[in-house]
Amino acid sequence: MKKKMKTSDKQNGGSKNKGLINYPVGDFLIRIKNTSIAGKKTVIAKKTSLIVDVAKTLKKLGFLESVETDKENITVKIRYQNKQPLLTNIKLVSKPGLRIYKSADELEKIKKPTFLIITTSKGVLSKDEALKKRVGGEVIVEIL
Repeated sequence: MKKKMKTSDKQNGGSKNKGLINYPVGDFLIRIKNTSIAGKKTVIAKKTSLIVDVAKTLKKLGFLESVETDKENITVKIRYQNKQPLLTNIKLVSKPGLRIYKSADELEKIKKPTFLIITTSKGVLSKDEALKKRVGGEVIVEIL
């Protein structure tokens, strides 16, 4: 006897675990990208320590106006210049199935005019900060 699926279950692929995210930091970064392309200013997401650190790094780099946290959520405001968002082209480098690690020497060889955000033993850093501290780590995202 087959169990009949509800319409809401069909829309969610039949999954009973609604709202679970496989890669929270990737989801957060793509939300920022989509929000800025849509011309909106604010993104609210579930808070994790990695997401907070990445958001703070993006604020240091000048892509975000503000980062606010409460018990469960993080709220970020995207920075605009001349009515255009500064953050529109984000490329996830590491993914759950394939993590990409770079040493300090490998980071030094990257000459593209992009920003990299890297998780290191010294915390979440931009490529320039990682090179100053001579540490490598997992490359999370590339901002073009």
